[in-house]
Amino acid sequence: MVRALALLLMLVSLQLGSLISPAYACGCGAMVPSKESQVSVDRETSVVDWDGRTEQIVMRLTVRGNAPEAAWIMPVPHRASVELGDPGLFSELSVLTAPEPVTRHYFWPRSDDWPFADSGNVGDGAGAPSAGAPAVEVVGRERLGPFDVARLAATDPEALQKWLEDNGFDLPDRLATALKPYVEQKWEYVAIRLAPRGSGNPLSGTLEPLRLRFASDRLVYPMRLSKLASTPQQLGLYVLAEHRMEPSGPIGGDAPEVTYAGRIDPRSAADDTDALEGLTGADPVFLTAIEQSFPHPERIDGDHQLRATDADTPYRTKVYRNRLLTVGGIPAWVLSLLGAVLAAAAAVLLVRRARRWRPVPPPATVTVPPPLG
Repeated sequence: MVRALALLLMLVSLQLGSLISPAYACGCGAMVPSKESQVSVDRETSVVDWDGRTEQIVMRLTVRGNAPEAAWIMPVPHRASVELGDPGLFSELSVLTAPEPVTRHYFWPRSDDWPFADSGNVGDGAGAPSAGAPAVEVVGRERLGPFDVARLAATDPEALQKWLEDNGFDLPDRLATALKPYVEQKWEYVAIRLAPRGSGNPLSGTLEPLRLRFASDRLVYPMRLSKLASTPQQLGLYVLAEHRMEPSGPIGGDAPEVTYAGRIDPRSAADDTDALEGLTGADPVFLTAIEQSFPHPERIDGDHQLRATDADTPYRTKVYRNRLLTVGGIPAWVLSLLGAVLAAAAAVLLVRRARRWRPVPPPATVTVPPPLG
């Protein structure tokens, strides 16, 4: 899954034909365009759901280029089922994990405030193949929307390469070599032929999401193939599990950053869709949103192994908005200055009044002594 994009990235670095470097890739496999054509993934968003026994990954790609078709190869640890995903899932999760707006007030006016500005507006600021099985075994094939999906079991990457070539795609030797660790671990592959609905039209825009489901006793997000990318990569994950999850290590990238963590109720999360409940079921689940940068993808040294954290500590990113402090719509600093002026005026009046009503002392009395004699 994640490797498919990684593969895509690796193909970029290999400069397969005229493959364009993707702006976003999460290691979910490799994309192979037809000869003398271009295709790139501008963004890939993944949702991972794991209940301790089964892992589901829903991916949505935004692509551009002039390729009339392309092949997308994605390694998976066990045999996978593939179906179309619900686009509403991504909008639901985007709303749930949106940063919390927090207002911070400031007292003195700034450049965007009156009287400095023209107005008083405030600036806001798999199982192994059996003995004797073919090197590449097609274990399933179906048409899903615009996708022709083939699920493969391969005993060696060279055989996978030949299968792709026989189906009209070239797999670079370097990519075949990068697949060897997955072959040694007896992983399988999902090979998807991407083609627009209209004949002759290039692959472009946001494709329908795909949902993969396979058995797994551990939460793994493949990233190994991303090391073949020639440009910095960005990983974004929505992880749904019983507890808050974290990668066991950075695997060659910057430290992963949690942008949201909290227990959610899928039944109350839906707005116009019940996509989240359709993926996880009706029981509450812990949602962890993770972002990670890979400035030097060549340093990636493995797949992400995600584990439960020591505590299900909630977290939500905050976005601060600065606003001028007001009282009844009047800036507090104006009221303060007005109050100070009134207090000063009152003090002056009191002083003047005190002077005006100062009591006049009585005239001094003169005592006349009695006459002598």
